Amino acid sequence: MRDHPHKPVSRRHFLGIASTAGALAATCAALPVLAATERRSLSFLHTHTGESLHVEYFRDGVYQIDALASINHVLRDFRTGDVHAIDPLLLDLLNDLSLRAGVDAPYEVISAYRSPATNAMLRSTSDGVAEHSQHMLGKAIDIRLRGVPTEQLAAMARLLARGGVGFYAASDFVHVDTGPVRTW
Repeated sequence: MRDHPHKPVSRRHFLGIASTAGALAATCAALPVLAATERRSLSFLHTHTGESLHVEYFRDGVYQIDALASINHVLRDFRTGDVHAIDPLLLDLLNDLSLRAGVDAPYEVISAYRSPATNAMLRSTSDGVAEHSQHMLGKAIDIRLRGVPTEQLAAMARLLARGGVGFYAASDFVHVDTGPVRTW
């Protein structure tokens, strides 16, 4: 009789545990590791208002409230002046997109937040405006990135697969949002 209270582990059981642990380790290794000291910043130049902003919006593991307020203001509905919270995940998407592009330039903003009134007005004059646009939720932005052709910017955004990506060649801008993954 054994003094150890546990029954011996069979080879099959051991290999199953080892396989699961290996898969878990591989999955964890593939996840991005965010250092507590990581800093994220963005620059914007609004094409309609002329306003510009360079701001560090994430520091030491925390979104910076004052910086988010500044971003919300610059990305407001420039037609009505309405300000709405911009989804921090959209900011992270833009940060990652500029890192992928290898460009430290301001995003040229064509449109960000849109009030329901502005969205309805644009919808009445264009077929390309969604009735339930992500812009009205603060989850979408139409942009260019200096130094990066918009077609290339759209391709990089599609590779990130973190929301909707629309490429508007005739108007020379890219739409990105944090809604469902889709492209047009």
